[in-house]
Amino acid sequence: MTHRSYLFVPGDRPERFDKAVAAGADVTVLDLEDAVKPEQKEVARRAIHDWLSAGGRAAVRVNGIGTEWHAEDIKLLALPGVTLAMLPKAEDPAALAAFVAGLRPGLPVTPLIETAQGIFEARALARVKNVLQLAFGSVDFQLDAGIEGEGDELLFARSQLVLASAAAGIASPVDGVTVALDDAERLTAETRRARRLGFGGKLCIHPRQVATVHRAFAPDEAEIARARAIVAAADGAEAGAIRLDGKLIDRPIVERARRVLETLAP
Repeated sequence: MTHRSYLFVPGDRPERFDKAVAAGADVTVLDLEDAVKPEQKEVARRAIHDWLSAGGRAAVRVNGIGTEWHAEDIKLLALPGVTLAMLPKAEDPAALAAFVAGLRPGLPVTPLIETAQGIFEARALARVKNVLQLAFGSVDFQLDAGIEGEGDELLFARSQLVLASAAAGIASPVDGVTVALDDAERLTAETRRARRLGFGGKLCIHPRQVATVHRAFAPDEAEIARARAIVAAADGAEAGAIRLDGKLIDRPIVERARRVLETLAP
């Protein structure tokens, strides 16, 4: 399953949990890591425990392996309301596999790739049992790698995650956040770029980003019309490549068109 949107909500703000779920993201992530100050970690842990125990359902991002909070954080992941575990700073396949082995059976995991080492280990990380999608922690990666730009400067890293996911046969990866909260045009442009590169989702840090991300990942009317024309032409042909509007249409193009139409199914 490819999730289009992951919406983070600080774990020490329980009054926002239900609002975050209502925003309609594919995955709501109760965050124990970056969004929570060190002195608030225990407060956040208790708030998440209480909300999940009362029937809430969401993903949880724990603090990274090796941090002083990790051992206590992962106890929350045994609660039945946890739908997915998110692990930051994933860069060691063996450590990720050990983390997964300690979870309840079958719990999906989305590792955050946020370091240069993580990018170079992406293929092995993607093959760890129960990994659903890789997610790109682009801001932390820029800091780790000493990269200032957010566009073409990160193309290599983004492509590595797309290729690693495809090679491992898992869902398309999740692109990093857009930090400009009030710039819908930038969010749309960055999400569409991610889609063109082969990403299947995007991390969100505000509820109002969710609808924009979903629209940007959906095919527009022109794409849908083109896909229908390609599939109709292919279904009406006997075999092999066909011509449509002066262009050669072969099997990969037809399959891409079918995938577009599959996204329209209820």
